[in-house]
Amino acid sequence: MARVDINRSGEMEVFVRAVDLGGFSAAARALRMTPSAVSKLIARLEARLGARLVNRSTRKLQLTPEGSAFYDRAVSILADLDEAERSAASGAAPRGRLRINTSVPFGTHRLIPLLPDFLERHPEVTVEVTLTDAVVDLLEDRADIAIRVGPLKSSQLVARKLGESRMMLVAAPSYLERRGTPQNPEDLARHNLLGFSFARQSNGWPFQDGKGNASAVVPTGNAQVSDGESMRLLVLTGLGISRLSVLHVGPDIAAGRLVPVLEAYNPGDTESIHAVYVGGGHLPARVRAFLDYLVETVRLD
Repeated sequence: MARVDINRSGEMEVFVRAVDLGGFSAAARALRMTPSAVSKLIARLEARLGARLVNRSTRKLQLTPEGSAFYDRAVSILADLDEAERSAASGAAPRGRLRINTSVPFGTHRLIPLLPDFLERHPEVTVEVTLTDAVVDLLEDRADIAIRVGPLKSSQLVARKLGESRMMLVAAPSYLERRGTPQNPEDLARHNLLGFSFARQSNGWPFQDGKGNASAVVPTGNAQVSDGESMRLLVLTGLGISRLSVLHVGPDIAAGRLVPVLEAYNPGDTESIHAVYVGGGHLPARVRAFLDYLVETVRLD
């Protein structure tokens, strides 16, 4: 059968509906087909793909690993097809589910407070937000947009820069009262330096004196965490000193909950913040609207 003669979107829709409803009979009722027709269509799909998608040995439909992978991609493709048709028919009005993956600090302190206004502007959009400091695969995670903090690795993703935020050492007043305030980077050897458990911190904390001499200190304290918000909360308890962005701890400094440390030796380095998405082809209106909204509303340092 020639490729152009295959209704691949129709096959995907039947397969996805069977998975969602838990069986061929339920899918047949929903699609006004016979169970036999649904079964034959999925068998034909498996034959064309050269892979078994479902196990038929149990009463309940059970996906194979290949079937699970195909289901995830099919759901994403059908959603994009639906969005493309709706956009063409309605003047590209943003609508549908928008999946956002963001770092914990940015999500907590910048993204979440902005969502009510965005959703009021675009009432036909719904959002699904995942907060994690781990770098995710947008295709595998089925995310429309990810907010990345720090240097971007070379990839096929398209990036829009939202801004930069300066880095600084901070500590709680209670910690400094108890342990003293370091006057130079060498003093940090006598302090509890809290670091992260991911690799980007491996080069240590950079310092630069008034003469341009550079140095670095590797944090070796008694606690490590995997995300910036957990680190912020840990520093607020008075456990030790850590290095975070002004984006993250600016309100705490303004309120006196945290105090900058060794600002005279701060080299002034920043973390860049980007919104990244999969490029190429049709960009759904909901994604384009949210990207424009971020650029318009996000205010860093």
